[in-house]
Amino acid sequence: MKHEKIQLNAATLTTYVIDNSEEIDANRRRPAVIICPGGGYEFLSDREAEPIAIKMMSLGYQAFVLHYSIKPAVFPTALTELAQAVQLVRQQQDAWHINPDKVIVAGFSAGGHLAASLGVFWQADFLAELMTGAKEEWQPNGLLLSYPVLSSGPFGHEGSFRSLLAEQYEQFKEQVSLENCVTADTPPTFIWHTLEDGAVPAENSLLFTQKMRELEIPFELHLFPKGGHGLGLGTIETVAGGSYGIEPSIQAWPQLFADWLEANF
Repeated sequence: MKHEKIQLNAATLTTYVIDNSEEIDANRRRPAVIICPGGGYEFLSDREAEPIAIKMMSLGYQAFVLHYSIKPAVFPTALTELAQAVQLVRQQQDAWHINPDKVIVAGFSAGGHLAASLGVFWQADFLAELMTGAKEEWQPNGLLLSYPVLSSGPFGHEGSFRSLLAEQYEQFKEQVSLENCVTADTPPTFIWHTLEDGAVPAENSLLFTQKMRELEIPFELHLFPKGGHGLGLGTIETVAGGSYGIEPSIQAWPQLFADWLEANF
């Protein structure tokens, strides 16, 4: 396994890359999953970082965790870092045995907002002005959104948007309310939420996928009846404080995601 930390300006990309084997398949190309942990743009949750990467590896994917810039950094700093991470993964497709047409950007909670931001803004001129190269180099092929922060409206997680925008919160909060930013170029999306999420209500996912449906963009949405916010894998591997976060009803989501990826890419 290639396990290293790579600096992307102020961000760090940690690799969890499975080596090819001459005995098994020396030329195998795997999907890549770039993981953005949550934390309200104020911190980055360990529970939504390495444990998720290891789970993705167990499903046969090359995994990467992006420790992106948070408060006091403001939009679009983290978005640029994520775009650079996607670009780097494609540039290293041979060394890391990656299928460049199966690069998935994954995000949890506020990390879901970051992942979805690249999904809706990858073609935006403002992002291209901050990057070098062609837009297609940082285009995600798909999104994996887990209990994502998406809307700054009535169902929004205000703290995340205030951390993201700082003193420009009132001026720009609607422009980063991502249900309003979906276009025909938004990639296919796997998204899941719980109906008991009191921190980031499921309406965030519903509003986003409603717009995707209007534009006939493929998506798969799972609404689980039980469980609060920030569940991660729903197992002991992502438990918080020794007790919170074990929720059997949501533990199927990684395999559901893998089935979706296999069927659609």
